[in-house]
Amino acid sequence: MSELILVRHGQASFGAESYDKLSAKGVEQAKILAQHWQGLSENFDHIYSGTLLRQRETAHELLPLVAGTPEGPAQLSGFNEYNGDPLIRIHLRDLRAAGENVPSEWPIKDERQFQKIFEVATARWIRDDLDPRDDVDGFESWAAFKSRVYSAMDEVMARHAQGSRVIISTSGGVIAMALQRVLNFPDEHVIATNWMVRNSSVTRIIYGRGKLSLTQFNNLAHLENPENKHMITFR
Repeated sequence: MSELILVRHGQASFGAESYDKLSAKGVEQAKILAQHWQGLSENFDHIYSGTLLRQRETAHELLPLVAGTPEGPAQLSGFNEYNGDPLIRIHLRDLRAAGENVPSEWPIKDERQFQKIFEVATARWIRDDLDPRDDVDGFESWAAFKSRVYSAMDEVMARHAQGSRVIISTSGGVIAMALQRVLNFPDEHVIATNWMVRNSSVTRIIYGRGKLSLTQFNNLAHLENPENKHMITFR
């Protein structure tokens, strides 16, 4: 059996001009994971990431654990996170058109307000209830997101078999979708699972002989000792 080791990127820069960059804490989370694995004499055969900066930066810290010490991860855009900005913009546009009060600040920096709006927007996204029209760029349908994640998983598993251990540095939504692929739970549970995935957490899936099995989800053993517990983050 072979293994996919999915690592959620470290903490990104929420509320900053560009979210797509690790915060100082996010870099440290990835470094601690690498040190933890080195202490356990873990080794891996290949490493992948999406093309997003936060995913590549996380993968960079894990490169010394990979056979041949590659210069960087192999990149597959199928492992990129879904773009939440268009979902929120469409939802806010519709609220505004209905005469509702909406936040004027962009990006939304209040985490509670952001979460409340994002949950409703993603629920509508799953129901195919968001109309992007021509005034919102970067929109991807739920069906397209699911298809590309499944396709990226298929591509990696086809490339690497016979006991391969493959790190994939990716994001919470992709990891939740990968779990749906394994466990076959409904679409509405994917986003609920996404909210649970913590920064730098580890999820493991074994594959072979036409089967996929989940062996670990959202593991944070590298951050659960007393000196590192303050490093545990969701966003």
